[in-house]
Amino acid sequence: MMLTDVTGLCGHASAIAACALLVPAVRRLSLPRLSMLLAAIFVFALLPLNGLPLAGYTRGMVGDLSITTLLLIGLAVLRPYGIVASEKSRAPLLLIIAASALIFYPMTLGITLYDPYRLGYGDTGFFSVVLLVALLAWWRQSNLIVLSIALATLAWSLGIYESSNVWDYLLDPLLAGYAAFAVLRKDWQGWRAKTLPAAR
Repeated sequence: MMLTDVTGLCGHASAIAACALLVPAVRRLSLPRLSMLLAAIFVFALLPLNGLPLAGYTRGMVGDLSITTLLLIGLAVLRPYGIVASEKSRAPLLLIIAASALIFYPMTLGITLYDPYRLGYGDTGFFSVVLLVALLAWWRQSNLIVLSIALATLAWSLGIYESSNVWDYLLDPLLAGYAAFAVLRKDWQGWRAKTLPAAR
């Protein structure tokens, strides 16, 4: 098994373990018991099941998870321990992910003649734009955007995944869907909060 297989499988095992936090009874566990449960699920997801670990099945269906996804998963796991990202920092990250996916995926699927995916193989202009976004986010104190770009770029430079395209480290379809849902949900809640009191 190559290092890229280990990192990819561990990413999916982390996601599987984090799914346990969706169960209310799990969230009510004491921190020591929660830690043991999450660790046990993580290990179980890496154990062979008919020749392939559970994490391998999910990896085979959706590919490696982006570093940005793993960052958000890490924050979800740390939330019960009191380490919480502020909404001021989280909201801009989800917004930029949703906006990027809205532009990136249709173009990559052939809606236009231009494919932005090829820029991720080391295009100087593209990396300059990414650096500019990171600097702007730093100036605006959007720390999660800065952290996600920094971690994704570092992981790409180290080649921890099979892909040599930095887009795969920044974005993935599951993350795009989650970000779009989160942004639309927040907008809907904001619209309801303004509309319902006025209707009353």
